[in-house]
Amino acid sequence: MSFLEGFVQGIVLLGSVLGVVAYLTWFERKFSGRLQSRIGPYWVGRPHGWLQPIADGLKLLAKEDLTPLKGDGLLFNLAPVWVVVISFLGFAFLPFTSNWVLVNIDLGLLYFSAFGSLIVVGVFVAGWSSNNKYALISALRTAAQMVAYEIPLVLSLLVPAVLVGSLDFKDIVEAQREGWFVFFPFVGQVSILVFLLSALAEGNRIPFDLPEAESELVAGFSVEYSGMKFAYFYLGEYVHLLAVSLLTSILFLGGPDGPLFQGGIWVAIKTLAVFVGILWIRWSFLRLRIDQMMLLNWKFLTPLGLLNLLIAGLWASLNYT
Repeated sequence: MSFLEGFVQGIVLLGSVLGVVAYLTWFERKFSGRLQSRIGPYWVGRPHGWLQPIADGLKLLAKEDLTPLKGDGLLFNLAPVWVVVISFLGFAFLPFTSNWVLVNIDLGLLYFSAFGSLIVVGVFVAGWSSNNKYALISALRTAAQMVAYEIPLVLSLLVPAVLVGSLDFKDIVEAQREGWFVFFPFVGQVSILVFLLSALAEGNRIPFDLPEAESELVAGFSVEYSGMKFAYFYLGEYVHLLAVSLLTSILFLGGPDGPLFQGGIWVAIKTLAVFVGILWIRWSFLRLRIDQMMLLNWKFLTPLGLLNLLIAGLWASLNYT
């Protein structure tokens, strides 16, 4: 692939992800409305509110851009850009079909995990540079939560890699033609459970939304942000959700593999199904206390992830030999 081809494909990928994320916000609001016997977005683009994401974007674009007088202006302005850029970089390594991936390397899974773990830096800097007690407490919570749940998240991601013997996403997808990993006895079900719970915690989604608990911390680490800077954090959250849903479909649900034929349409359907499941969790569970959240990680998810990885390693060693 030449530089020009890679550049054009990168722009197309960026635009596609932005478009999908914009309407994921609309879908979440409509879906949440249905669960709560409401209509959801309606007026802008009647009768279904199709233009609501555009209206939201224009509204945020028109908001005044403020910087705290006693905050660190440089870091305050860089933090949201860092979060959204790092969130987008992970998509470069994910295969959307059997034959198309922007950056095809043997260590795709490793690079994706590495970029995902860097988001916490931007969030912590945002809270610290705001010179706001609520933002700082939220940033400290976020750092503790994301670093803690990174362990079971990586353990669950390693299971498909161990079963296949490769960190290349294409090899993992190809191996699932014989059967999706989610149906692998015990190991598959535990892996997807640990992965989704850890990913929800890393994304600060209910029931793990302690860093943004409105009743305690107003708006969390983004309390001092307005306009497009706030939109960057909002965008980063939904890009993370899309990445989690897409990664789940690739690692555990066969990716483009499906009945009758293979293709990107199956990736889209599976990704949407996982996203709906994440939304359903949001409206079905209450927020955990911080001690409950840490107990879930250190006493259950991390030991379970280690045991699961050990079983996968034993199975792989017996079959490779």
